[in-house]
Amino acid sequence: MSEQSVWKRYLTWKLARRVAIGIFIIGALCFVALVLWVAALSRDLPSHERLADYEPPITSRVHAGDGTLIAEFAEEHRVFVPIESMPDHVTQAFVAAEDKKFFEHDGLDYVGILRGAINSAQIKLSGSDGNLQGGSTITQQVAKNMLLTRDQRIERKVKEAIIARRMENTFTKDQILELYLNEIYLGVRAYGVGSAALIYFNKSLPELSLSEAAVLASLAKAPSTVNPYRRPQRLLARRNYVLNRMLEDGYITEEEAEEAKSQPLEVVDRLRGPEYAAATYFVQELRRDLIEEYGEEALERGGLSIRTTLDTQMQLAAQNALQSGLETYDRRHGYRGPFTSVDASGDVAGQLQEVERPAGFGDWEAGMVRDISGEGAVIVLNDGRTTSIPDEDVRWANSWDRPDGGEGLARGDVILVDVERTEELKPGAEAPAEGELRNEEDWIAVPSETATLKQVPAVEGAIVALDPHTGRVLAMVGGYSFFKSPFNRVTQGMRQPGSAFKPFVYAAALENGYTPSTQILDSPFVYFDQVTGQTWKPQNYSAGRSYGEVTMRTALERSFNQVTARVAVDIGMEDVSELAERFGLYDDLPAYPAMALGSGDTTPWRMARGYAAFVNGGKEVTPTLLDRVQDRHGQTLYRHDKRACEGCVSESWDGETPPELADDREQLIDPVIAYQVVHMLEGVVERGTARRAASLNKPLAGKTGTTNDYFDALFYGFSPDLVVGVWVGFDQPRTLGNGEAGGSVALPVFVNFMKEALEDAPAMPFRIPPGVRLVSVDHDTGGLPTSRSGEVIVEAFRPGTEPGAVFDEDDGFSISGNQGASMFGGNDTADPSAEGFGDNPPEEDDVADENLGGIY
Repeated sequence: MSEQSVWKRYLTWKLARRVAIGIFIIGALCFVALVLWVAALSRDLPSHERLADYEPPITSRVHAGDGTLIAEFAEEHRVFVPIESMPDHVTQAFVAAEDKKFFEHDGLDYVGILRGAINSAQIKLSGSDGNLQGGSTITQQVAKNMLLTRDQRIERKVKEAIIARRMENTFTKDQILELYLNEIYLGVRAYGVGSAALIYFNKSLPELSLSEAAVLASLAKAPSTVNPYRRPQRLLARRNYVLNRMLEDGYITEEEAEEAKSQPLEVVDRLRGPEYAAATYFVQELRRDLIEEYGEEALERGGLSIRTTLDTQMQLAAQNALQSGLETYDRRHGYRGPFTSVDASGDVAGQLQEVERPAGFGDWEAGMVRDISGEGAVIVLNDGRTTSIPDEDVRWANSWDRPDGGEGLARGDVILVDVERTEELKPGAEAPAEGELRNEEDWIAVPSETATLKQVPAVEGAIVALDPHTGRVLAMVGGYSFFKSPFNRVTQGMRQPGSAFKPFVYAAALENGYTPSTQILDSPFVYFDQVTGQTWKPQNYSAGRSYGEVTMRTALERSFNQVTARVAVDIGMEDVSELAERFGLYDDLPAYPAMALGSGDTTPWRMARGYAAFVNGGKEVTPTLLDRVQDRHGQTLYRHDKRACEGCVSESWDGETPPELADDREQLIDPVIAYQVVHMLEGVVERGTARRAASLNKPLAGKTGTTNDYFDALFYGFSPDLVVGVWVGFDQPRTLGNGEAGGSVALPVFVNFMKEALEDAPAMPFRIPPGVRLVSVDHDTGGLPTSRSGEVIVEAFRPGTEPGAVFDEDDGFSISGNQGASMFGGNDTADPSAEGFGDNPPEEDDVADENLGGIY
């Protein structure tokens, strides 16, 4: 070898060594820089140790009084489930789908990281907007989801890896898996497997099948791309992939995998249906109360357990009764026309699918009028099928005057129809043999041959039902439809109660020495206010008619305004106002005589509360939507009944007399007076303005109410254990129409509700408190019966106040004579044959006269 060649090789080796040394130095410097960078990142990392005490935001759940789940409040819908309560096939499905080496690695999957780095490099070089891939393990996902952000940066991935290693050194695999399975987002606001199982399948985790567990695991990667409601086929393909992974990892057998793959995808639409829709007003009122008491964060994130007073069956009955009553009233007042029109010669089904239906339409469908004949009208529905409405509906629609000068329906009009749907076999399908279960896929829903023309009522209403002894609100519907208007007219609607207020006037009179048999002159009444110099002249419902001397009972049963006004002025309106405030109807009721006829605004909520005090013997009632509230740890935050129960817990109870709880309610009125009012209100149902309720054949009582010019129609009624208030009117006050009084508009709602609510209840009479003396009297005169008496009833008195009684203060004994009591002069008896008396008095109601003469 020549000297030149040797020298050349020497120089080449020397250069290579220098390059190698340079590369080493640069690599060392980069490594040092990387170590320093990682060390710097490590100092700024959130502490993983706080996960040991981690309490994730969880869902607050609302249950009805019977235990039915009726609502959930949550920013993130989550039900925390301990790892020991999770079945193996659920945890195995997620491990197989997301991190098959979870139980082997130390927090990082280096092969996966390398694969992800290569894929990420390819994404960047290609210029696409795809996300970086890092081969994240379950531990890394916990670190990212619970301690870091979701930004796509290398810095975040490094932090994620550091925290993952630290977590593996601090927590067990089960603890990490528990955090992951309770935190992971699985679509439609479902966070964690417990929540997802409820939302998609309405099941707890132990109830999930292998197929359903694989479905949940399929959602972990990208829930929106395999949404079960919109992309079921994609989800099934992903589910089968997860099952194959479980098979490869040895978690399931091939037979189990094939069986699970054969299962159809069946997801539920949870918390949907008539019972839940009916409870919407109740739930929203409850939500306002809870936020006011505990704050929105505690409600949305604190996992409260909320037990309400709601009775789901009564709530549904209340909604149905109110909607039916409003629709019946609305139909009496004519059709208001179709809500839009479409091109009858075009794609009708396509156009109908684009039509926005009126708010509050419920289950009704939109349909286009295709043909009209003497037998009715043919309607095209939005699925292209046809149905028909009867001629009766077509004639009803003729009450609407078209803008072009015609009347009624025309081709192309889009209307609302209530369609009954039946089911029939698909072509080629076979009906099941007797005793066999049918295959649901073989059947199709088809509309019935006829439908009913509908319209969303313009009128509004409210109904509330509560237990008069506990104040528990069993049903509350604040309007025709929450989706038409969320305004709750039970609690927020300030309107006049009309003569539904009269029982409180007569209760004040009873406190001032009147009796149900006291005779009062029903004649024109004029009140002159010396302060204002104005006069007030109320009139009876049948304007211009007066009935002479009548008993207090008769005046209440037939709702005489002139008698009520005369009584209020006689005892002093100050006493009436004080009693109304005592019962919680008002905070401050001006002592104007017009207020005796219900001219002061209040709410159905407060009125029902007042009536409840009559039923329960004069005790104060505090209405409540809540029985109990507990925090996420089971600690009681609120309990409606705060009384201590000594002896309620017994290790060996053997039929002994149950312990009696102390009654700490305030006594608002003497129990005898409370019963006298109840007894008179029974007469309103038996022979007065609420006679329609007598058809239920149950002990019932109540009072109709109608305000001036028929602006409001009301009825407050009750059984021995249930108080119900009904209001009907327009939100912007205007007349309901001549004759649309409480007895014809609100009372039918009460009757329909009570028919359902009391269907299985025994016909239990009203409870009579001690100290009541029951005496047979002439209904019309209030005196003892004579040969001239018409109807004889049993009346309730205090001992010594019954007709002709002589009372001995020493022994409390009374003897009844034969004279009737009388007030304001007049005779002791009245002619039962006179106009306005007898077994079938004319329908009467009241109108709170607005001719207040400047009194307020």
